[in-house]
Amino acid sequence: MVTTILVVDDDVDVAETVARTLQRANFETLIAYRGADALQTARERRPDLVVLDIKMPGLSGIEVCRMLRATPDLSRVPVLFLSARSEVNDRLEGFEAGADDYITKPFDLRELELRVKALLRRTRQAEGAAAGQLRVGPIALDARTFELRTPERSVLLTPVEYDLMQFLMRHPGQVFSAALLLQEVWGYPPGMGTTDLVRVHVRNLREKIEPDPHRPRYIRNIPRRGYSVAVDQ
Repeated sequence: MVTTILVVDDDVDVAETVARTLQRANFETLIAYRGADALQTARERRPDLVVLDIKMPGLSGIEVCRMLRATPDLSRVPVLFLSARSEVNDRLEGFEAGADDYITKPFDLRELELRVKALLRRTRQAEGAAAGQLRVGPIALDARTFELRTPERSVLLTPVEYDLMQFLMRHPGQVFSAALLLQEVWGYPPGMGTTDLVRVHVRNLREKIEPDPHRPRYIRNIPRRGYSVAVDQ
């Protein structure tokens, strides 16, 4: 089965370099140079993953990512930001928009290929999980639909949100540091990656599932230790 990746960057050289790199890794690639064109291509071709620049004329990558997440048929497509914007606040904005991963320019082509493969592997593992529910107390995670249900609501998770919630729910009551979650959920080697990635996705999950995100019941933060799915809800 052919895996298709949409590369979006207004810099023609960067877009074509990324596309060639992914083609050598046996991926089919599509290229868009503007945000509006990327959305149209995504809706028509439904890629398996999007590599997305942030600063582009017209629609920015942030806007494109938010629109993808708001489109039911595309909401679970993994998005990897590839951007020259490297400040912490820039990464946070990308994660808050729904990105699954973030690489800053200039970048190593081998690292890009590995991050793409890791995102695709996690998505396929989640989609191939046996049908059924994972339940901890009053919350249930559906392996088939990516839905998380609480007594208050039912929400659809992105692939990386699903992976994070699944990992925590498989270890109820256990506390995991952000650095350890980077290794276990995102597949980063020890010492690599930014813990902002974990923090923002936890915050996004809380916004979706908690009755009061500022006083979380389901995903607890243990000071100086990490995160845990509560069993005493």
